[in-house]
Amino acid sequence: MPQTDSPIRLEVRQIGKRFPGVRALHNVDLKLNESEVLAVVGENGAGKSTLMKIMAGVQPPDTGDILVDGKRVVIDSVSAALSNGIALIHQELNLADNLEVGANIYLGREPRKFGLIDRGRLNEDAAHVLARIGLNVEPTTQLSDLPIGQQQMVEIAKALSVNARVLIMDEPTSSLSSRESEALFHVIKDLRSNGVSVIYISHRLGEVKELADRVTVLRDGENAGELLRDEINHDNLVRLMVGRDVSQFYARRPHEAGAVRLDVRNLVSPTWPQHRLSFSVRRGEIVGVAGLVGAGRTEMLRTLFGVDHAAGGSVLIDGKQIDLSSPINTIGAGMALVPEDRKKQGLVLEMAVQHNISLASLYQKRGRFGFLNFPAEASDTAEMIKRLRIKTPNSMQVSQYLSGGNQQKVVLGKWLSLQPGVLLLDEPTRGIDVGAKQEIYGLMEDLAESGVAILFASSEMEEILGMSDRALVMHEGQITGELSRDELSEESVMQLATGNTPIAAGS
Repeated sequence: MPQTDSPIRLEVRQIGKRFPGVRALHNVDLKLNESEVLAVVGENGAGKSTLMKIMAGVQPPDTGDILVDGKRVVIDSVSAALSNGIALIHQELNLADNLEVGANIYLGREPRKFGLIDRGRLNEDAAHVLARIGLNVEPTTQLSDLPIGQQQMVEIAKALSVNARVLIMDEPTSSLSSRESEALFHVIKDLRSNGVSVIYISHRLGEVKELADRVTVLRDGENAGELLRDEINHDNLVRLMVGRDVSQFYARRPHEAGAVRLDVRNLVSPTWPQHRLSFSVRRGEIVGVAGLVGAGRTEMLRTLFGVDHAAGGSVLIDGKQIDLSSPINTIGAGMALVPEDRKKQGLVLEMAVQHNISLASLYQKRGRFGFLNFPAEASDTAEMIKRLRIKTPNSMQVSQYLSGGNQQKVVLGKWLSLQPGVLLLDEPTRGIDVGAKQEIYGLMEDLAESGVAILFASSEMEEILGMSDRALVMHEGQITGELSRDELSEESVMQLATGNTPIAAGS
């Protein structure tokens, strides 16, 4: 852990940045000491990623200064950042999976001999870098043969190969398993002890508490506060991030479930044709779907919605069997699906908020002669912006400029404008901050009270335990058990998620 008198390796002063209609950063200050892990946290839209891109040369600042080792520098490109020892590891890995590990590490910087790539030296140098982070793979291994956790380590090795003294990690564990995350934490601690400084961005506050020597909190593009090591806890982090105390994160309200609204009978997904899925969800009920990565949760939801063609079985909504051959049919029957990947499957990022919200209801809200009903579109959008508290300068703001949490609200608004009776949510809070999570949980609660049947899949155990009236647990494409709210515990879920018999509640 760095001492308070450690030299300042990187400093930004009064950084400002604007995008069309959005003030991303305003007079932001940040200091990173030598051999320190500094966590930067904040809600979506707080300016974290913009600040990191400025320090890494991806985007120029509008105002402010950057200092490295006390000297003012101009970082106007990625190469300029690298020459100053600053490397950014993106959330989405920036690797070529058709190349070998060593080739990825030195891509664009290959050692040459007589004008040709010196593969022997390349692999020898790559082996040294891989050994430094404890990754026991051969440089000649095809990158696509490695699991995602080891690919993340290759990205770190790539940064270290340019002698980076500052590593900026943006949500590095978002796609990692618990075991892979623990291995990454070990590497980060080793790097710190060897003089590397790390800026760590994460929405997972438990990771921040474990790793960070200090925390800088951003809110609405400005500095909101700083926490020293002994001040880092969940309540302090949340208070600085959202500007208020979040006393009851999962604000469940007691209400009676009604009649069965969604009835699934022997459904067969094309991914797991050997298993039949049967369950029901009642009006006003929130049912969680838990399981490990690859358990078949997403595949089940896609099959229910008609995206993937069911290989058998039937689905009834309010007692009427629906046609699963197309999402058009399931939408017409009152079903909606908020997909796992909002950027690829939920939004058209280049389109305005208003046009995204109206996408699913174009047919229902059409005007005379089939033309788009512009007044109805504007009215629906205004209602959803108000109802979901979407932070946007106006309804015609391009969606890609919104924060992740507000993009997720736009996806929700698109489907809620149809007033669905059955709402399927696949990882509804992935990659969004604690404040936006609480708002979405409150929305789920409101929808359940109005009689909507909600089926949601989540990889976050706290979310399953906190929001579910019941939970279905999946393992290798089949439902291995169902747990009532009284039976829900981390132990009982994990027993079923690994294919074992659940531990009895209270044992």
